Amino acid sequence: MTRPGGRSARVRDAVHEAVIELLAAGEIDAAIPKIAERAGVNPTSIYRRWGGRENLLLDAAVTRLRSTSPIPDTGSLRGDLLGWAEGVERAMRDPHGQILLRALVATMAPDGKPFEYLKARGDDLQKTIDAAAARGEAVPSVDEVLDHVLAPLYVRVLFRRPVEPGTAARLVERLFRTL
Repeated sequence: MTRPGGRSARVRDAVHEAVIELLAAGEIDAAIPKIAERAGVNPTSIYRRWGGRENLLLDAAVTRLRSTSPIPDTGSLRGDLLGWAEGVERAMRDPHGQILLRALVATMAPDGKPFEYLKARGDDLQKTIDAAAARGEAVPSVDEVLDHVLAPLYVRVLFRRPVEPGTAARLVERLFRTL
């Protein structure tokens, strides 16, 4: 477990920023030594923490999404999912968010094993859904949220289709019509 602040957080932030900058500059296949140089850290720090480029990209993407689109607690599932989805929508309109998503998808191994970073994001959604169920609300499954809200936003980015403002709200409303 890493500490939330201090040197470890500074290294993480520097490495995340370096990988995003390199991707934005068109260096989709930037190797760990180049990322480390850009971040001002030793490559062994990256290998020790992330093991490889794929895990680094995944961590950078999930960390960015957690900061740009946290799941709010509005007191209703509709409000929570709407706030979250609008944050994802903003992230997917941001060129850096688009580049990071495309690079992540391009480098993910086809073995299909769940990554702890993605699992953590799914756990965030599950906690929100569980809280809504405890309040007596009708709730979708995490997979239904992913299928109805997240996947359409990501597909637009992957196929270079525009993510128009208001798309997230329409997707959340469509999800709730299915409940």
